[in-house]
Amino acid sequence: MESNLKVFKSDRFDVEDASNLSLFLYPDSLFIFAKDKNQTNICIHEYLNFDRNSLEQLVVSDHLLKNDIPATVYLHQPEFSLVPGVLFHPGQETTYLAFASEQQANTSYFNTPLDSNNLQVVSGIAGKMKKTLQARFSELTFHHGSVCFLSYLFKERFNLIGQEILISIFGNQIYTAAFSNQELAAFNLFSIDSKEDILKYALIFIEQLKFDRNHVRISLFGATVESGITEEWGKTYFYNFRLLSPHANQNYTHGFKHLKSVNLFETNWQFD
Repeated sequence: MESNLKVFKSDRFDVEDASNLSLFLYPDSLFIFAKDKNQTNICIHEYLNFDRNSLEQLVVSDHLLKNDIPATVYLHQPEFSLVPGVLFHPGQETTYLAFASEQQANTSYFNTPLDSNNLQVVSGIAGKMKKTLQARFSELTFHHGSVCFLSYLFKERFNLIGQEILISIFGNQIYTAAFSNQELAAFNLFSIDSKEDILKYALIFIEQLKFDRNHVRISLFGATVESGITEEWGKTYFYNFRLLSPHANQNYTHGFKHLKSVNLFETNWQFD
């Protein structure tokens, strides 16, 4: 596990200065953000090729996780549902998630309100994983991983044109959102094997929503040099294509060399 660890930190990092943590659990990686009392990031641990079954071992070995401070966990996983706020009723989570997967008996559910409570993002966590985290942290909050991207899109909605598709890449998966006249029209999580799959899912949304391919704007977040995704590549398929980085609501102390190369959405914007 240690060989897969990358550390980004301030020049004067001291673990004792950490006042809260954010854990972003992706399908095959883990990012741990440590913030000080001013909500400034002071250290980030990135675990590549991370297996969630290793979490029990990690919480007793990673020095960022050794202090019992408030922790927020973001689970990037296909088991989630978007429910209109007016239709959401606590206790009905198994019904909301039934289409995504068969629910396990020991699942604990959580929900996050977005867009002034107009939308609830519902998901769950396996009982074993929750118990592992509760053994380390006395103050825990859970969110589905999509809430960072979605909260950013709602913040930026009035800068959108009539037909928008916005895509956030992380590893071999993408969140894809479509807005029609500044209202969320579709949202989903997809697995991809190549950059061409991004085109496929964008085209599926265009067809389903009857967007105009010559008018719709495609915005892509999270493209890396290794992905081979460039604006020139995208514009061979779509007239209105752009690569973006989210506006930042995250602050950092001095240091953090090479962090930009990661191009992770949450290094710039996190749900607040």
